[in-house]
Amino acid sequence: MNDRIEKGDIVLINKSGKYHKQVGEVSEIDYNIFLVKIVLVKLGNQEENFEEKDLQLQTKKPNLQEVIASIDKIIEQVEQITNLPITEKVELPNRLKYLKLDIPKLDKQLIEKKFYSIDKILSATREADSSPSFWQEIDPNLEKISWWIRTSL
Repeated sequence: MNDRIEKGDIVLINKSGKYHKQVGEVSEIDYNIFLVKIVLVKLGNQEENFEEKDLQLQTKKPNLQEVIASIDKIIEQVEQITNLPITEKVELPNRLKYLKLDIPKLDKQLIEKKFYSIDKILSATREADSSPSFWQEIDPNLEKISWWIRTSL
C-alpha cells in the first residue's frame, strides 16, 4: 500500500490531545512556510489541521481500477435481483455499463448524474425487498463508488 496520505484517505490521529485516536477523512493537503505537509482532516462536522507525522493512514481512497471492479460486482449482483420491474432489469445493467465507460473520462457532472440515477433505482428496489444477501455485496461497492466520486473528481 502507498503510505503517502492523499485527499480522500481515511486517517487515524496519533497526536495527543482533543482528537487523539479519532478517525477522519483527508479533505485537503497544504504545506506551511517550512515545507511541512499540513493535512486538513474532516472530523464529523468540523475540520482540523494536523502535520502528516501526527496521522496514520487507515484506508486509501479507491482508485480507478477499484471503482470499475465495484461496478462489475454490482452488475453481477443486479442480475440476481428477482423483483426488479422488467424495464429496470434491462435499464439498470445498461446504466451501470455506461457509468463504467464514463468513469475514465473524469467528468464529475456526468458521472454524478449517472451514479445518482443508479443509486435511486437501487434504493427503491431495496425498499421493496431488503432481505436478500446480494445487498451485502452491492452496498459496500456503491459506497466505494460514492467515495471515489466525492474525493477524486
